[in-house]
Amino acid sequence: MTARSIITRFRAYQIGTAGASFSLFADGTFTLLEARLTDLSRPNLDWELAECGKSTVDVLHITGWDQDHCALADLEEILSRYKPATIEYPGYPPHSDTAKDCLKLIQHYRTTNANKGHTVKCIAVNPEYIKGLKSAEDLAYRDIVYHPRVLLDGESNNNSTVKLFRQGCFNVASLGDVEDANIGAYLRRCKIFKREVDVLLLAHHGADCPTNSKTFFEAVQPKIAVCGSQFDNQFEHPKPEVCQRLFDLRIPIMTTKTGDVLIRSLPPHSQKFRATNLIANSTKVSRELDFVTRKSHWLSMNADTLRNLYRPGFKGLR
Repeated sequence: MTARSIITRFRAYQIGTAGASFSLFADGTFTLLEARLTDLSRPNLDWELAECGKSTVDVLHITGWDQDHCALADLEEILSRYKPATIEYPGYPPHSDTAKDCLKLIQHYRTTNANKGHTVKCIAVNPEYIKGLKSAEDLAYRDIVYHPRVLLDGESNNNSTVKLFRQGCFNVASLGDVEDANIGAYLRRCKIFKREVDVLLLAHHGADCPTNSKTFFEAVQPKIAVCGSQFDNQFEHPKPEVCQRLFDLRIPIMTTKTGDVLIRSLPPHSQKFRATNLIANSTKVSRELDFVTRKSHWLSMNADTLRNLYRPGFKGLR
């Protein structure tokens, strides 16, 4: 297997309030991560769509029901303005009236479109959904959903969706608000996860938690960490301790405190990518770094080597 040439773009948006918003364009699919949209982020999202030759969003991926991930007014505008064809929403029960209203809005959106003859796929990412997915044992270009494998009572953060986006030139890992040490340990044991993450979206906006621990970062070894947090957020995310761990491991971090973070593949869009931290409300560059994707390293190996890495002891079909 060889690396494919795929134009890939990722963006982390400044939204000017608590929460985070990201987008990923890969293999012709535009995904908006989190149902957040503000006056600050809207023009940049529109610009990003235009750069990708899109006018609508293909997939809306929401990791949790908390308002910093899914705000009712923002969701309503996203559905009406960007018309996503697929919505991946949290599989745990909404815990607040606002979250319940968000779920009702998604269901209404699906029904309204069905009445017009338009199919909208709405996926509740829950343990049943994950169990029904095909296993990803080999290195390829198929996304992987890791969690929630089980739903934890009263723990909305740890019921967040964890997904590795693998369809592009570089891979992006989204952790939502997952903090639990057991979930972190599980991810560290997942061969594809710990070998293929290029861009790691810090869990819970960079909180000091097990999924932002030195042990976790050492195991996953992302090329770069990205944090969606505001300059004056009340929790001082990303936490200084988390930044220090990344610094000690020589893993660079870019945050939306400075401005939008733009990551894009470089020609021929199969091995290299460039991360740029912009200065707020401008196209001026604060910092820029180039990387080689981890996936290209594994894809350069022959079939026997890959088989031994991902299926040790496999003797072939009999």
